[in-house]
Amino acid sequence: MRPIGTATRGTTHPNRLRRMDRWIAATHGPALRRADAPVAVDLGYGAAPWTAVELLERLRTAEPRTVVVGVEISPERVAAAQPYAREGLTFRHGGFEIPLPERPSLIRAANVLRQYDEGGVAAVWQRLCERLAPGGLLVEGTCDEIGRRHVWVALGPEGPRTVTFATRLGSLDRPSDLAERLPKALIHRNVPGERVHAFLRDFDRAWAAAAPYASLGARQRWIAAVRALSGDWPLSDGVRRWRQGEVTVAWEALEPQGW
Repeated sequence: MRPIGTATRGTTHPNRLRRMDRWIAATHGPALRRADAPVAVDLGYGAAPWTAVELLERLRTAEPRTVVVGVEISPERVAAAQPYAREGLTFRHGGFEIPLPERPSLIRAANVLRQYDEGGVAAVWQRLCERLAPGGLLVEGTCDEIGRRHVWVALGPEGPRTVTFATRLGSLDRPSDLAERLPKALIHRNVPGERVHAFLRDFDRAWAAAAPYASLGARQRWIAAVRALSGDWPLSDGVRRWRQGEVTVAWEALEPQGW
């Protein structure tokens, strides 16, 4: 079967996806442990296989039985990754069809759909969600080149569930700086009248109001801002994740108009 999708730039760097990986290990670890044979897919790992290698290491802290399969649409990238294959880590040629005989417990697609048209996102999400095992998770999102700022959508077999914003707090000027890393489904919707724009506006206001906490450090200011934000927005996590420079909000609260 011909792989579904098109080759992207493939830019990658070691440790780029650490925030996303740690969130997955923390929130999806119980599901991996319940799986009979937990398989995770690093979809579109890029020109070098660093992200797949790191995903295996991080997920095995949550479930040592986890197996990772790196999937790339470029045969040359698959060939280049083979020297890094080892027990629990393999690489395959493929695309959005996910060329595995089994249904994976996790599909991570980072910085892949960013290079596609917005109109194609929903169909790709549906295709990938249909490949998930029961209780599986799709994480699709975008980050900057060195992993300081991330935004990702978590989806189950039924569709999108949450949106997570994650950042290195010491480099943050204001929460809306994360807008440049919104995933493709949301990045063109950061305009007045759209929910994601209202969320980031309110987040900036809460951040400004929490300025007195800056003397205690950026983490305390972030926690105070997120706690204030939780009064008006349906956040699905708590202080334990907020301390990591994260906040997760229900997808329905940010869903684009006409989605």
